[in-house]
Amino acid sequence: MKNTKARSIATSLAVAGALTLGVPSSPSAYAKDGSHGNDGVVGMTINLLQHRQKVSGAVVRDALRMAAAHHEQVVRERAAAAAAAAASAAAAAAEAAARAPKYARPANGVLTSGFGARWGTQHRGVDIANSVGTPIRSAADGVVVNAGPAAGFGLWVRVRHADGTITVYGHVDRLLTSTGRSVRAGDQIATMGNRGQSTGPHLHFEVWQNGVRAIDPLSWLQNQGVSI
Repeated sequence: MKNTKARSIATSLAVAGALTLGVPSSPSAYAKDGSHGNDGVVGMTINLLQHRQKVSGAVVRDALRMAAAHHEQVVRERAAAAAAAAASAAAAAAEAAARAPKYARPANGVLTSGFGARWGTQHRGVDIANSVGTPIRSAADGVVVNAGPAAGFGLWVRVRHADGTITVYGHVDRLLTSTGRSVRAGDQIATMGNRGQSTGPHLHFEVWQNGVRAIDPLSWLQNQGVSI
């Protein structure tokens, strides 16, 4: 009978909102007058229950213990649910990262000039022609080390990659990134233009091994599984 009453009171406490106010794990936390933090709402609920149901203090204490146990169970269940949701989100993020391309074509268009000797000088990159405004994308993950004016190119973007390689994107019309920004392979960083010493809208794309030696961009892209 005592436990039945205690369970009934514990349920009443939950309905009254006592659990949301933080039921203590020990009845001794309550003052004799029934007050306990939060303006004594829990204590007043207990006094009301004692008055209406004429139950003993022992029954109320049992009810408090049950209510506290229920509260702890709810907290554990919510924590477990939050942990499961976080684990699921982390797994989804890892899966998305694994699916993301490691390398990307810097721009769509027609290859109009290759790497090597050209017009009596060394052409240190390749030219990809298309209309003004064509998206220019980072060829790999990296950090933008330059984004702005450059002699001969009008505007350019330079991206340093994890292995020290630097890719260069010249004659851009509009910059869509800034120095210091991290980019992923395929992220748009600029639009194709006709600035600087240029005979028509195109992207001049260079690859510098270890940041110091220009190498053939087509070979570098092909080694990464990317073709132009």
